[in-house]
Amino acid sequence: MSTDTYTSPLSERYSSKEMQYIFSQDKKFSTWRKLWIALAETEKELGLSSGGKSVITDEMIEEMKAHIYDINYEVAQEREKEVRHDVMSHVYAYGKQCPKAAGIIHLGATSCYVGDNTDIIIMKEGLDLIRKKLLNVISILADFADRYKDEPTLAFTHFQPAQPTTVGKRASLWINEFMMDLSDLEYVSGSLKLLGCKGTTGTQASFKELFDNDDEKLDRIDELIASKMGFEACYPVSGQTYSRKVDTRVLNVLAGIAASAHKMSNDIRLLQHLKEIEEPFEKNQIGSSAMAYKRNPMRSERIASLSRYVMIDALNPAITSATQWFERTLDDSANKRLSVAEGFLATDGILDLCINVTDGLVVNSKVIEKHIMSELPFMITENIMMDATRAGGNRQELHEAIRRLSMEAGRHIKEEGADNDLLELIAKSDDFDLTLEELEGYMKPGDYTGRSARQVAGYLEKEVRPLLDANKDLLGLRAQIRV
Repeated sequence: MSTDTYTSPLSERYSSKEMQYIFSQDKKFSTWRKLWIALAETEKELGLSSGGKSVITDEMIEEMKAHIYDINYEVAQEREKEVRHDVMSHVYAYGKQCPKAAGIIHLGATSCYVGDNTDIIIMKEGLDLIRKKLLNVISILADFADRYKDEPTLAFTHFQPAQPTTVGKRASLWINEFMMDLSDLEYVSGSLKLLGCKGTTGTQASFKELFDNDDEKLDRIDELIASKMGFEACYPVSGQTYSRKVDTRVLNVLAGIAASAHKMSNDIRLLQHLKEIEEPFEKNQIGSSAMAYKRNPMRSERIASLSRYVMIDALNPAITSATQWFERTLDDSANKRLSVAEGFLATDGILDLCINVTDGLVVNSKVIEKHIMSELPFMITENIMMDATRAGGNRQELHEAIRRLSMEAGRHIKEEGADNDLLELIAKSDDFDLTLEELEGYMKPGDYTGRSARQVAGYLEKEVRPLLDANKDLLGLRAQIRV
């Protein structure tokens, strides 16, 4: 590890080796070379010739294929110092390794042929890895939701105690948002196309010249290149670049995942404050440098921290897309190099954290039960009032009596630090003909969770499990957190 130069925390601390490779120099420049081979093969297959003789030979193509991965970076770097152009520097370096093919490398193409097509290929592979990890988060949460679908817990509106839900039902809300993200990801990923080979302003003028205005051959160039690179099609129209709207759509997917992860991590942090649910905490982990007893939710906090970065990062391609001039300007390049790569690396880190946290969630059932039982007397008052009304009482008078006694019990709790004595107050009241024993019969938390368990079971069975079953070969992933 270098200690005298800046190293991105995304590489050093957060992102996986798999995602780092997708955005590595080796991946980028080997893909450039594959694209140059695809172009040469396409031109040969379409019969590019001069004076009745084929311009491109099998020998040239085989020479190019022999040097896809042994990239001579030093030659390219030295050349770039002279010409200040990264693509032409790598054309030169490739040509030094492939002397027979040197004259036909990049023939008819512009820089965006390798640059933009590579960007699309890399984003597609990045989305595939994100999809895999997102499926694993959903899978782990589905098992968690199923396991705890019947366990009552306090629900909160405005972070104030509200009608009970279940631990599993709350987890299903997290799943639902990740499922929406997965749907968005699959749509955007499935819509990605290559730029193809459109030339300097998107008109394919150079290829019109190369192929003597043969429109039948010209119509097949993009089709053949796409097929060779594993894509179904190229965008039918473009300027020199593919529309930067594509980057906006991709980063918006990542921002959506980040928002869902942030929401879940906030819930976990609040629940850990209540000591109801806690993220994993390892045997020798230190929660605080000063307060040795602490178990800070540092992984969930890191999810929130990285998620905020990704959500804001999505503004970069949106602004870039909005400010492109006509067929091409270069003010996108430096921004794209940062915003797209770092958006993927950060989202990758977020999902690794989500996998790690959800896979080791600790549910403190006794604490959950204590909290719900302390608030339940307030929540059962509607049932008490309805039953008393059916027995002949006046609903309005009973409502006022319940309100008055609830305020008194609340005062005892807040001002005196006493336990909730609402049931005792109701039992002593002349307005209700109920004993304390009868009132305690209402204190069954599971009676007040509505259809939570059934909702969870139905959702998992109809929506989540079929998706997971269809992708079972991608499941079982576990994430190791480095720090």
